[in-house]
Amino acid sequence: MKNKEGFIDVVGCRVWFKIVGIENKPPPLLVIHGGPGISHDYLEPLEELAIDRSVIFYDQLGNGKSDKPDNPDLWVLERFVEELSQVRSYLRLDKVHILGHSWGTMLAVAYMQDRKPKGVESLILSAPCLSVSRWEKDQRSYLKEFSQEFQKIIYEAESCNYFEEKYQNAMMEYYKLHVCRMKIWPDCLNRSFSQLAMNIYGKMWGPSEFTVTGNLKNFERAERLEEIGIPTLFTCGEFDEATPETTSYYKSCAKNSVLKIFKGASHVHHLENKEEYINTVRSFVLN
Repeated sequence: MKNKEGFIDVVGCRVWFKIVGIENKPPPLLVIHGGPGISHDYLEPLEELAIDRSVIFYDQLGNGKSDKPDNPDLWVLERFVEELSQVRSYLRLDKVHILGHSWGTMLAVAYMQDRKPKGVESLILSAPCLSVSRWEKDQRSYLKEFSQEFQKIIYEAESCNYFEEKYQNAMMEYYKLHVCRMKIWPDCLNRSFSQLAMNIYGKMWGPSEFTVTGNLKNFERAERLEEIGIPTLFTCGEFDEATPETTSYYKSCAKNSVLKIFKGASHVHHLENKEEYINTVRSFVLN
C-alpha cells in the first residue's frame, strides 16, 4: 500500500502528515486524533480503510512527529481549528470525509460550526466529547462505582492539587475500565500514551479525564449540532467515557445522523472491536 509522508507549515511551526493508499480514488478520509496532547499512533488500525480511499493522518502541533514549540499560547482551540484548515488546504482536500476521535471530535465540530467549510462529505465522531459539563458528570458517575479508598485518593489529590504516583496508579485502573478494556494494550496505544504531552493536556484539559480545569472547560457545542447538517456517524463503546446515553443525546441534536454502540467496548472501541468498527465506518462512507 502506497504511503506518503511530509510536513506542513502551520501557525506555530510544522505538523507531520501521512497519506495511506492510492490517491485519486473517492474522497479521502482525514483522521483527527484525540488528546489533547497525544499522537495519532493509536489510530493506525484505520489504515485498513485505505482499501476504498486514501486515509490521511496527521500529528497535531506539539504531538508525535510534529514540531514541539515551547509556546503555551499555541495550545488553544482556535489555533487547532486553523491548523486543521491549513492541513486540508495544503493537501488540496476539496472533498473529504472527516473522522475525529475523542478530543478530535471537539476539533472537528468546532471546525464545522465556526468555519462552515465546503466539501466535507460526512463526519464520523467516535467517542465524542461535545459537552464538557456532560463529560464531567458522566466521569463522576463512573467514579462512584469504585471503592471508597479509590475515591479518597482522587478527591485528596484534587483538593491539594498534588497528582503523584498513587493518583496516577488509580487513574490507570480507571483507564482499564473506560479507556481500553483489553488485557494487553496494543503497541499503537502504548506508543500514543508514552508520548503524552502533559503541557498541552494540562493547559487545555486538566490533570485527569474527570477533572477539567483547562481552556476547554466551557466547551458546549451539542445544542448547535443541527448547524452541521451533513451525514454524521456517532460511535461509542458500551463502557466508554463518552457514555451511550450522552452520545445518544448528541445524535438527537444532529440532523441526518446515525449512532453505533459497540458492545463490551470502551473509549478506544476501534481497537477493542476493530473489525466491526472498520466495517461500520466503511459502510457509512460508501453510502
